[in-house]
Amino acid sequence: MIVLIQRVTEAEVTVHGETTGKIGSGILALVAAQPDDSPQKLEKMAEKLLNYRIFGDKDGKMNLSLRDVGGGLLLVSQFTLAADTGSGLRPSFSSAASPAIAEPLFEQFVEMCRNRHAGVETGRFRAHMEVRLVNDGPVTFLLQT
Repeated sequence: MIVLIQRVTEAEVTVHGETTGKIGSGILALVAAQPDDSPQKLEKMAEKLLNYRIFGDKDGKMNLSLRDVGGGLLLVSQFTLAADTGSGLRPSFSSAASPAIAEPLFEQFVEMCRNRHAGVETGRFRAHMEVRLVNDGPVTFLLQT
């Protein structure tokens, strides 16, 4: 699993003009499932995502996690994160999980996060989405299992 996280002051995802997920301060996480992902890898990623210390403490140091600050979490499926860009001028998506595999993995990951943290919102799997965000910092990290 590949998860690109961005610390945001706000983020929103819409599909055909309808808001499917919206948060204030927290994390926007773009999520790509890979064919070898397992429930154990999803569990590990959920714990890492919710406990990754990217929020400032009273001294401005990144010592606080999403759980510590009670921030929102917006999860958006994005298979393009798994692209192979090593050769040529067109990305290959052979390392991404097929939609039949990726959708249940993404839904399972969402449920794991919701069971551990309040305020979890999502986009819509396999939809053309518009994602708006205000990146706070900017702070962006790539997490992988």
